[in-house]
Amino acid sequence: MIEIERKFLVTSEDFKTESIKQTRIIQGFLNTHPERTVRVRLKGEKGFLTVKGKSTDDGLKRFEWEKEISKNDAEALLNLCEEGAIDKMRYEVKVGQHIFEIDEFFGNNEGLTIAEVELNHENDYFESPTWLGKEVTGDIKYYNSQLSLTPYKMWSFK
Repeated sequence: MIEIERKFLVTSEDFKTESIKQTRIIQGFLNTHPERTVRVRLKGEKGFLTVKGKSTDDGLKRFEWEKEISKNDAEALLNLCEEGAIDKMRYEVKVGQHIFEIDEFFGNNEGLTIAEVELNHENDYFESPTWLGKEVTGDIKYYNSQLSLTPYKMWSFK
């Protein structure tokens, strides 16, 4: 139940030709407290309810509990979520022994693309594909829960 992952910005769309799977994801948050988030996700035709705990200081690890729920339940719960639903396309790309999940965001987060790789342990080696950019692990503004509150299009550097 402990998730270990690293997050990166993506520098090109080359990952799309390497993708082995693509899934549209709509998700909302019942709770976006920094100590714990409760997410409702519609991933293709499946629903999920997820609880995530606070990340470690380096952002590498945090508690995660996820349960599959029916599509109908997910749709009903999405209507109860806080404002700021996340709409994205997830691409899965196998690189060496790992699967990278690349999220291309739409709506108020359009223009942002983030890659995540889940690890078995903190020092797990993984190959870096050419499209992998700056690491943003531990930078909470890139967490989906925070993107729902302060979308990418509202960031001050734009």
